[in-house]
Amino acid sequence: MTKGNAFVLGASGQVGRAAVRALAADGWEVTAASRGGGRDARWPEEVRTARLDRTEEGALAAALGDGCDVLVDIVAYDGAHGRQLTGLAGRIGSAVVVSSGAVYEDAEGRSFDTQDRPDGFPAFPVPVAEDWRTVAPGDGTYSTRKVALERELLAAGDALPATLLRAGAIHGPYCPGPRELWFVKRVLDGRSVRPLSYGGASRFHPVHVDNLAELVRLAAANPGSRVLNGADPEAPTVAGIGAAIDAVMGVESETVLIGGAPPEGLVGLTPWTAEHPVVYDMTAAERELGYRPVVSYAGSLPETVEWLTGHLADRDWREAFPGLAKYGVDFFDYAAEDAWLASSAR
Repeated sequence: MTKGNAFVLGASGQVGRAAVRALAADGWEVTAASRGGGRDARWPEEVRTARLDRTEEGALAAALGDGCDVLVDIVAYDGAHGRQLTGLAGRIGSAVVVSSGAVYEDAEGRSFDTQDRPDGFPAFPVPVAEDWRTVAPGDGTYSTRKVALERELLAAGDALPATLLRAGAIHGPYCPGPRELWFVKRVLDGRSVRPLSYGGASRFHPVHVDNLAELVRLAAANPGSRVLNGADPEAPTVAGIGAAIDAVMGVESETVLIGGAPPEGLVGLTPWTAEHPVVYDMTAAERELGYRPVVSYAGSLPETVEWLTGHLADRDWREAFPGLAKYGVDFFDYAAEDAWLASSAR
């Protein structure tokens, strides 16, 4: 006996691949929808695939047909997507939608949207729980759009029970912007010394795709209108991440700790670097869904490192990982690092 019909939007992405596997293994009849309509080699044969562009008028409604018991939306982005789902509430039993931990703002009104301005780094409580304040909804930024999405879905109430998952820094295979590349590429390039600003103590809470998929699985089986954080069981420091990746790759690098902000340009800057820690409270997910993580950060790294090295191969990192390159930051400016290391007293 199956648990019902599950329809997954954005199934070909890194989270979608894992979510489809988790739902299928839990007994759901799964339709995996994406623009390309492809399938993951690790999905069971009974998973159905569908080619779907949600921006085409009526396409999602047509793909749903008579409806589904749960719709999992990995790629919902803004209020319009929220209204698209609530407009189909009669054909959707419940929804599980991926939002972002980037929606929070601190007591001074600082958020991820303000971090590039002077004194703009947000200082959240550690850990930050779901009842903490968020940025205002709007169309201006990724964060404000995600809040607008959340508001639309939560306003539907019983008409469309929706679990919103505020994901941390997503990691794992198929990531378009893998933060781990900062360390992996340095090892591959023979860089034995790495500077880390803020004493290497920055923490930006990650969530592995399999842990996020476990939250999707549990929320699908336990419908409700709620917001839950999505994060790994630990929030390692940047220095700790580097040491863990070294262990996987069989090297031992020298870490140069910089006491504050990057001293020059991007020296000591990583994709996790921030002045204040970002750590998410997972108590609510444990209480409401019985959530337990299926993998630790360190335990997930061997698969991630293998995928990263294979995907990078001999390509320029910007070509291999456009999601990281889009920020316009050269995380591998070795000449600037060498100049600073040569001029500093270590």
